[in-house]
Order: sequence, then C-alpha cells, then structure tokens
Amino acid sequence: MSAIPPIDVVIPVYNAPELTRRCIDSVVYCLSPSIRDIHIQDDASDAETRQMLDQLPYEHIHVHHAAKNQGFGGSVNEAVARSDATYVLILNSDTVTSEDFLPTLCQVFAADPQLAVIIPGGNEYARYDEAQYLHRPGGYIQTHRLRGYAFLIRRDVFQEVGGFDPAFGRGYYEDVDLGRRLDLRGWRLGVYTCAHIEHKGGGSFGRGRSFRELVRRNRNIYFLRYPNARRNVLLLSGNFPLTHFPSSLLYAVENVFQEGGYVDWLAPEPKGQLLSLQMRKRSAGMALAELLFRSWRWDKRFCEVWILPNAPHPLATLFICCARIRGISVLSWETEIA
Repeated sequence: MSAIPPIDVVIPVYNAPELTRRCIDSVVYCLSPSIRDIHIQDDASDAETRQMLDQLPYEHIHVHHAAKNQGFGGSVNEAVARSDATYVLILNSDTVTSEDFLPTLCQVFAADPQLAVIIPGGNEYARYDEAQYLHRPGGYIQTHRLRGYAFLIRRDVFQEVGGFDPAFGRGYYEDVDLGRRLDLRGWRLGVYTCAHIEHKGGGSFGRGRSFRELVRRNRNIYFLRYPNARRNVLLLSGNFPLTHFPSSLLYAVENVFQEGGYVDWLAPEPKGQLLSLQMRKRSAGMALAELLFRSWRWDKRFCEVWILPNAPHPLATLFICCARIRGISVLSWETEIA
C-alpha cells in the first residue's frame, strides 16, 4: 500500500479523565502507524484532568491548556489551526477506536475528490441497515448531517469554511451547522460503515438539565439559520426502485437533503437502495401514526406529503385526508413513472 498523506488527530478535552485517557490510549495503540501528531486541547478542565494530561507518557502528543472554557467548537478550531496535516481526525474524548481504519479512509477520499468528510461507523450507526443504501465511489454512504464525535476531514476545507461557528458556544449543533455549510458549498459527507469506532456520548456534559438546555438553545440557532432544514417529507409511491424515479422527482428529493431535511418513503415493499441516510423507509402504520399524532418535536414533524401517480389509490386517499386534517401540504406528482 502506498504511503498515506499526513494525518493529525485532534482531541478536545473537558474533564472526564478516565474516559479521556481511554480514548488517548486507544488512539496511540491503534492509529500510531498512520498518524503524525496528536493535538489535545484542554478546555479549562479541573486539576485531576490537567494532571493526567501532563503525565501522558507518549511521544508526538501536544497538550494545550486553555485559560477559559470555550466549548467543543472553539477548542477544535484552535487545535486544527496548529496543524499543517493534509487530513485531521477529530475525536470526542469519549470515543474509543479498536483498529487502524485511516489507510482505508484515505483510499475513500482518493476515490471521490468532492468528499470532504468521512465518519467511521460504529455503535452510533448500528441501527442503519447499510444494504439499504446506495454506496458511493470508495464504498461510503452519503449523509447530509455531520455528527462530530469522530470524523476525518480535509484540513484545508475545514479552514476554508471557517471551522466550527463559535455562536454555538459550549457545544451541540455546531457539527450539524458545519456539515450544512459544507453541503451548501458542494462538498460531500460520508459514513464508512466498515470502519468502527465506539462513542459513549455525554462524557463531558452528561445528560442532565445542562445538556437539555444547551441542545434546546443551539437547536433554535440552527433552525433560525436554516429554516428549510425542518422539511420532513412523506413520499407515497407504488412498488418500484429509485431507478424508476423521474429526474424531476430525484432532483426534488436531493433538494430536500441539501436543505437539511428528510424524506420518508412509504411504498408497499420499496425495492432498491436509498440515496442517503436522510432517506428512510416507513411502513403505512408507522407513517400514519406520525402523521396523525405528530412528534412533540416541531422539527421532526411531517410538513409535506408527496403522492406519486402509481401510489395505491385507497392508501393515497387516506393519507391525503389525514394530511389535510392536520393542515399539511399535499403535492401530487403528475408525471409518468418509468
């Protein structure tokens, strides 16, 4: 295998010393053959965490102690600015890797010059059936939503778009916002399910009141910035694969993805593969329940129902009536299906 481009690892740290040490040990043990330096950005942690970081026995680790807490995004931005590597692997301090997936991910990058980010699969993506999705050049599945707990990114692209936006403060939704900006500039984001990383989640902030308040605040910032990211479309069709979709429909579906929304596809037994992780298959019963009772989360609710001409007539009539009761827009695609 040919030599891979220079790769640095960035790990922002805020407390949680045991999880953080576990993360660092796994990076050193598994990824050392493929990486150059590890940049650890201590975001004003307590004394126990600072002491642990200062006593790390490894070479090629650079620890920077910030004077004040600035959150995940600001910490990553500072650490990436100290790197001149081609790629940067950004890891939450509550992740653990068990294999060196970096040579493979570099091959995926080489196969698609428009790919800016690769997210290794793992427990966070276990609920997805990868066989349902179209695999892009290099073998990745496209996503339009960046989940920032672990991702490999082209460093120059990260710098070009300005990194994480400091408006999101201590964290949450700053990764989704970064992904949206990359998407709008024509870059692609992918998940490579053959690589695996474990993510514990909530290692620094936990899952209490502080977590919920941060999520609520930053969710509002995100949707004020990208109001069309609330587009959740229910697509009702007959039984045929994506290859039978007319080009106008494929364009409309891609537009929903580009804006940050989702398309739930309801067909008797949809065949073929889905375009991205923002496209999901739904059963009639599940879709009807979501349409009638609606999610308590306003950003999760269906806002449009699209009906294709070959959709089963009784089912289409039922969903049209339910959508109108709920005041949801209905669009009938008057076009021939191949």
